[in-house]
Amino acid sequence: MTEKANSPRAPLKSGLPHVGYVLLWYPLFTQPFIFREVEGLQNELPLEVYTLYGKNLRCCSDEMKRSAENARNYGIKALPSICFEIGRQICSHPRRFWKLLRRSLFRPWKSFETFGENLWAFCAGLRLGRQFVDDGIDMAYAPWPRGTATAAWIASEIAGIPFATSARGDNLDPADPDLEDKLSAALFVRANNAADMERMGRFVGVKDKISLVYNSLTLPSPKTMPEKSKGNAARILSVGRFDVTKGFDVLLKACQILKERGVDFQLTLAGGGGKVMGLGDMEKKLHKLRHDLGLENEVFMPGLISHDQLPEILIEHDIFAAPCVIHSSGRRDGIPNTVIEAMAYGLPVAATDVNALPEVVVNGKTGLIVPPGDPNALADALGWLIDNPCRAREMGEEGRRLAQSLFDPQKNAHKLADILASQYLAKKSFREHQACAE
Repeated sequence: MTEKANSPRAPLKSGLPHVGYVLLWYPLFTQPFIFREVEGLQNELPLEVYTLYGKNLRCCSDEMKRSAENARNYGIKALPSICFEIGRQICSHPRRFWKLLRRSLFRPWKSFETFGENLWAFCAGLRLGRQFVDDGIDMAYAPWPRGTATAAWIASEIAGIPFATSARGDNLDPADPDLEDKLSAALFVRANNAADMERMGRFVGVKDKISLVYNSLTLPSPKTMPEKSKGNAARILSVGRFDVTKGFDVLLKACQILKERGVDFQLTLAGGGGKVMGLGDMEKKLHKLRHDLGLENEVFMPGLISHDQLPEILIEHDIFAAPCVIHSSGRRDGIPNTVIEAMAYGLPVAATDVNALPEVVVNGKTGLIVPPGDPNALADALGWLIDNPCRAREMGEEGRRLAQSLFDPQKNAHKLADILASQYLAKKSFREHQACAE
């Protein structure tokens, strides 16, 4: 959101592990928290970013685009070197190669898409392992438990180094068939909210290795926050990818109820990307629903917005809505980062009690919580916030303080870096002790 000055980084301490941070893409406009985490970690320890796919800078901020030059991208251009490495591994370490192949791919995958991602991750991971050795990487970290964790796990076996990973939201339900094995094999597992931390604890051998570190987000300074302009109609905002877990259809139905009650409001429903992200054509369905409910004059749908545009949009609105639901498959969000960003700009939030949302949307304190999938309850919450503007502003201020406390990028990057370093050094000390004993 707000750009940082490009000041030189302070010298790092000696003895810290050189970390390989593995992603599908970097940066990605839907993951500004990953971008901010990487920026923060690079101030704490030596870290290189590796991506399994090529660049995807669509809708990225200018600051994010500049950071793309520092990532090592694989993608289709790396196919010759990946194929060469596959052949080399088959010839030089055939038993290890077939063991890793069976472990990574011979699973009851629920979709071709997931299998395809893991197939590419397996192949890229073989090349990545050799790259780790060449680059002097001491430890791999994959912030997602699917393809990135597959690649990190494979690469760690090739390079003889530990790896760590993370899981959240819809990674846990429905769980991929290899998730428990990945979490069990990881040196440690990071959770980014308490609800998902508890859900991860049900996997065998995982509970005692989970560390809670909230996401790192770009938060505005309270001193630089401009005054909100005032208008007659209440301005409601909801932002996110158009996915079945977001509950935007419920929000539109709640807006119809508000209209029938004679409430003066405007909703901005910003998002999209369903087809691009493999989430189906929710955008078309939502546009049709808006038409069918007669909300063309009340609901504005601008499409995808860049991270550079978000601060101005947040400033222009009064209330944020997060009508998340749990899909029939079990899929759900953790804490949508747009909720935290809205809170950081002083917006009270009307949200559902899905997964980790009540950790930040504290009912009656930073916003209002309602059951998922209930348009009437959501309309009641939005209506209350509209009818009680003074109390709503107080909730917004309380939410701003909570966001600054839990999601501070420097504090959370320092905490994650400390865990990475301490876990690596403990593992290194254990291996050295074993070697001496032998």
